[in-house]
Amino acid sequence: MEELLATMAIEPLVSKLLDKASSYLLDQYNVMEGMEEQHKTLKRKLPAILDVITDAEEQATAHRKGAKAWLQELKTVAYEANEVFDEFKYEALRRQAKNDGHYSKLGFDVIKLFPTHNRVVFRYKMGCKVCLILQAIEVLIAEMHAFRFKYRPQPPVSKQWRQTNHFIIDPQEIASKSRHKEKKKIIDILLGQASRSDLATIPIVEMGGLGKTTLAQLIYNEPEIQKHFQLLLWVCVSDTFDVNSLAKSIVEASPKENDDIDKQKSPLEKLQELVRGQRYLLVLDDIWNNKEFHKWETLKACLHGGMGSAVLATTRDKRIAEIMDATPYNLNILEDCFTKEIIETRAFSSKKEKPTGLVEMVDEFVKRCSGSPLAATALGSVLRTKTSVDEWKVVSSRSSICTEETGILPILKLSYNDLPSDMKQCFAFCAVFPKDYKIDVEKLIQLWIANGFIPEHKEDSLETVAKYIFNELASRSFFVEIEETVANGFIPEFLSNNYSRTTCKIHDLMHDIALSVMEKECIVATVEPSQIKLLPDTARHLFLSCEETADILNDSMEKRSPAIQTLLCGSSLRSSLQHLSKYRSLHALKLTTTNNNNNNNKAFSPKQVGVGCLEAHY
Repeated sequence: MEELLATMAIEPLVSKLLDKASSYLLDQYNVMEGMEEQHKTLKRKLPAILDVITDAEEQATAHRKGAKAWLQELKTVAYEANEVFDEFKYEALRRQAKNDGHYSKLGFDVIKLFPTHNRVVFRYKMGCKVCLILQAIEVLIAEMHAFRFKYRPQPPVSKQWRQTNHFIIDPQEIASKSRHKEKKKIIDILLGQASRSDLATIPIVEMGGLGKTTLAQLIYNEPEIQKHFQLLLWVCVSDTFDVNSLAKSIVEASPKENDDIDKQKSPLEKLQELVRGQRYLLVLDDIWNNKEFHKWETLKACLHGGMGSAVLATTRDKRIAEIMDATPYNLNILEDCFTKEIIETRAFSSKKEKPTGLVEMVDEFVKRCSGSPLAATALGSVLRTKTSVDEWKVVSSRSSICTEETGILPILKLSYNDLPSDMKQCFAFCAVFPKDYKIDVEKLIQLWIANGFIPEHKEDSLETVAKYIFNELASRSFFVEIEETVANGFIPEFLSNNYSRTTCKIHDLMHDIALSVMEKECIVATVEPSQIKLLPDTARHLFLSCEETADILNDSMEKRSPAIQTLLCGSSLRSSLQHLSKYRSLHALKLTTTNNNNNNNKAFSPKQVGVGCLEAHY
């Protein structure tokens, strides 16, 4: 993903390190006794690095390899140093709890979680760690001078954590107007298949960000379509085309009760049983792996339904249509008038009046979007934060025209790079979720807070600041399909029966941007069998939802030492997790495990690890 390179969100990591190193707790409880000089040196040198990060990131995005390597090393050192100062903070809090007499109130079971501390041993062990960090920072500063990185002031960020309305613009409204002809044409094709016994396949083809998924949603939700088809199914395909996993996803997407389907049957057999005799519409959204799509015939063989059944696919790859042996429906670019409407609605949403000088520049930005509604939304959101003609000219000089070769990625990268550093970090973290994953917003906010991504603010809680960051990112279309639904399952007594939860998704191209920033820090494994055997040492945030989850973790922890901060298990663990002492960097944990009554063995007990955000189901 070299061409996607965006700034690496390192500044908040180093800023957080400086805050920890400057904490009053360290001095109050004398936890850095014997390391005072190293402590002072560290606090003096970190601001020098912070001064040049912006310039280093700009040089890295311009493909200067040395700058990128320097930033990657800085990130590694900053992570390690943050963990060391977490140990200092933990020790300070331990001493505070002991001084305040809280040990006696905790009880023996909790006290034994605290390791016995010999101050001499602690001082020696931590002194060695601080010296290593200081040596690494000295090397980074020497290289910083060799690269001649310069001080670049960052634009001031508003600390008014207002509740930004993420529904500044109704994308469905503009989509309905702009895609009315295409929607009607495809609906007519689908309805015209009613008396045909062979399966109709319609692949909608064009570059990413042009609105293929939105058009498919408009068709799928059309009352005429809802009435015509007996069964409607929607599945996102994205990265892989594993036939069994896809068949399983299609069956799970059915609104019908599947209790009658034989549990012993294979996913493909279950799929055939589901659609047999039903006039169905199946949407396969975002197919782009043509290397695996030759397996389409295997899937198609189990899609024998009632007369008039159809498959509607969306893809960027024309070869997918050839493999499906179907005539592609090539989606036209958005008309300039609609592109202009999106940009103006976004750009002037926070302005009482539209300044004439800025209005006259809109057409220039329309050309850059090449008819892409996502590019128009992203560019309009960047312009919303700029108030003068000069600022708009800077954006114009930094944005390039979307082409068939580059797509809209340059504009999306510009939109990401324009974010304040805290927001960059929060969004980049979302690479931990699979593509098209429905994210619970409240849990996402908890994960941000647990990982220390949210800056502290005197007048507002961390939750308030996190909600502002989410709303601001949503207003810039980093999050889409924001929905409020009534929560299912257990609802605590203190919540009303109509308790709702907010969910969102990330556009697949925006997800690519997040992945390009996080690289191998975020690891996702959802396909059976998993293609991941060992985690890289750089892995910090994991989303594992496959049968081999426990094996991957156990083998990786035995042979390597990844400093895992986030562990999200989307499926039940089938065996116990081992090497628990290596999970000391864990900040957030979500797991589900089957309780084996025969040996009373739980895969991971919450008492065995301290984390900032814990969700465990047994």
